Amino acid sequence: MKFVSTRDPYTIVSFTQALFKGLAPDGGLYHPVEKPNLTDLLNRLDPQIPFIEIATRLTSELLGEEVSLESAGRICRKAFTFSPVLRATGDSIYILELFHGPSCAFKDFGASFLASSMEEFLQKEDRKAVILTATSGDTGSAVARAFHGKENIHVVILYPSGRVSTLQEKQLTTLGGNVIALEVKGSFDDCQKMVKQAFVDPDLCEKLTLTSANSINLGRLLPQSFYYVYAYSRVEKLDKKLYFVVPSGNFGNLTAGVLAWSWGLPVDGFIAATNRNDVVPQYLTTGIFTPRASIQTYSNAMDVGNPSNFERLKAIFNDDWKEMQSLIHGEVVTDEDTLKTISRVYREKHLFLDPHTAVGYLASERLLKRIGEGDDSVVVTLATAHPGKFLEVVEKATGVKPELPPTLKEALDLPKKSIPMGNKVEELKEFLLDTFL
Repeated sequence: MKFVSTRDPYTIVSFTQALFKGLAPDGGLYHPVEKPNLTDLLNRLDPQIPFIEIATRLTSELLGEEVSLESAGRICRKAFTFSPVLRATGDSIYILELFHGPSCAFKDFGASFLASSMEEFLQKEDRKAVILTATSGDTGSAVARAFHGKENIHVVILYPSGRVSTLQEKQLTTLGGNVIALEVKGSFDDCQKMVKQAFVDPDLCEKLTLTSANSINLGRLLPQSFYYVYAYSRVEKLDKKLYFVVPSGNFGNLTAGVLAWSWGLPVDGFIAATNRNDVVPQYLTTGIFTPRASIQTYSNAMDVGNPSNFERLKAIFNDDWKEMQSLIHGEVVTDEDTLKTISRVYREKHLFLDPHTAVGYLASERLLKRIGEGDDSVVVTLATAHPGKFLEVVEKATGVKPELPPTLKEALDLPKKSIPMGNKVEELKEFLLDTFL
């Protein structure tokens, strides 16, 4: 499989090149040149097949020109010491729990695969790299955990000061070692802009091997498609329509699902579920994309006013708004409705939802009302984070504190290690050159 920039159809690269470049030289994002047909592979999936086997087969199938089956197995065994869990809720809604990894968020899947892939290639070539990434919450902790202790790799994480939860901040600032946390005075969009500007800075690109662990990096995006295939292998289909509801911020998760669809995964529709940062739902309604400053909400990992992966989504649909609209529907959920959903689902089903998953769950219920509840549809809602990562919000909604997983309890007791920084790329550039040259 080869990859091309969203901004230049002639900039074609291999997976290895895309992995370490992160961003194309023209500022575009890499996406697959061709759309492989995986229908035969999908039809042969046994309902009991382990996730790691699905991941290995897909890695080998998609990247076989550069990654042997043996190498694919090695990468996936190191990356996926955890698995998704598909949970039925008693109606037509399934919840795909993606929070059983080391940082208790869906981004563990992409970050762990990225780390294992980079380690595999760097060890073969005896090279070093600097990972530069921005986070609005969960990305930083997933990347920090995935790359901590990896040889030949340093990680620099930018996060907006005061705009991530206490627990999220602890997860990305307490590891130390080869993981450096930069506390930026600004928004997530500022952090993301700094990272993008750094990647196209000729001086930095010449002197350092810079790459990204955000969902702009293909090495993180591709493996996120694997759990859509896993869910498909598990649900009771039998002539039913299949919908995925995806809590969306930077839109990497949804893009991964749409990629799986483009390769032959039989999906009847996707719901892009957002909070008040609704620039993509507005585009789906009007055909006009208008980025704006992000708004703070309870579902803070989705507080993105100019989602990077929207560029990839448009590329998949050849910039055809109507074609995108035929597959993807937008749903917007307010903070008030988020709290009400967390409260109601706990009361009725004794199930804790984090605020992001609550946005998705309410969007799922709205979808079923729109298409009509019955036996002919299955809706899979992606549960993107463990409710324990958002204790304050969940307790506010339910009056009960969910139990923290052991890895999260440990992080709370560790001292914070972060470096304050302004929101200009010049300051970031100076830091990178001083630290790694």
